[in-house]
Amino acid sequence: MGMVFGTISGISKPVARLVQGTVPLSSQEEERSLALLDGVIECGGNTFDTAHGYGGGDPERLFGRWLKERGNRESVVILSKGAHHNQDRRRVTPYDIESDLHDSLARMQVEYVDLYLLHRDDENVPVGPIVEVLNRLKLEGLIRAFGGSNWSHKRIADANEYANANGLTPFAVSSPNFSLAEQHKEPWDNCVSITGDIHHDARLWYRESQFPVFSWSSLGGGFFSGKISRDKLVFDDYYLKLAVECYVSDANFARLDRAAEIGKSHGLSAIQVALAWIMSQGINLFPLVGCHTAEEYRNLADAIDIRLSEDECSYLNLKSNG
Repeated sequence: MGMVFGTISGISKPVARLVQGTVPLSSQEEERSLALLDGVIECGGNTFDTAHGYGGGDPERLFGRWLKERGNRESVVILSKGAHHNQDRRRVTPYDIESDLHDSLARMQVEYVDLYLLHRDDENVPVGPIVEVLNRLKLEGLIRAFGGSNWSHKRIADANEYANANGLTPFAVSSPNFSLAEQHKEPWDNCVSITGDIHHDARLWYRESQFPVFSWSSLGGGFFSGKISRDKLVFDDYYLKLAVECYVSDANFARLDRAAEIGKSHGLSAIQVALAWIMSQGINLFPLVGCHTAEEYRNLADAIDIRLSEDECSYLNLKSNG
């Protein structure tokens, strides 16, 4: 099966529906990291998720070296994020937005990023100056499109109302958490999720508007990877420990069991079924994934265009007993 692509307003390139994150990249494991990036391209992927806050900048620097060595910048879609809070203050300000972007551009040795997201929101800050600085960066050619990560759909609607009223370019995308696995604890502070019954209204807004969603922790932060089980809950890896802390519950293990059960009938793995479930929810979805190997990415790429029936989706999400 081939990669599936979508379109984002402001970006002339096709955008791969399966977006590979750069968190797994490390200059200490450069050979594996470069093989992963090459493997994504071989699978038909072209879209990569980076952030100013990841790994002290190491993933962006390694990603930039790969771009330069392969000479493929113009065929790749770069999503970068900035203006993350730190322990001292909330950094959703025009200064921090611009400063973080310039850091990321320098690290990756590129002249622009295709899609720039604000990594967090601060609802005490008016949307006007935020929209204005993002428009200025777009006019300067440093970004092609922009959006919000961990912004509520209401704040995005407010920002776009301001943009439309003032003749400015609006937010193009949103990046909340969305997964079959429900969080019982948010992995980091100030996260926004659209998973679960409590966020029904947000999902309805995204379905009706078809506003593009780049969902993070789309597969439960590794919960559906096969590495976590009722008998295996202790890990040294930071992200697997986090997945145990945030996603391990009787309900999520029941979802995992049902994903494996449905997978057998379709010749799919549980993680492929979990991906098919989110892709079957009627949302204009671009899942962010953190594959560590090309094989893991290829496995998901094979399932990106699979859609489940309404009955299967209901059964997977514990809304029916099959």
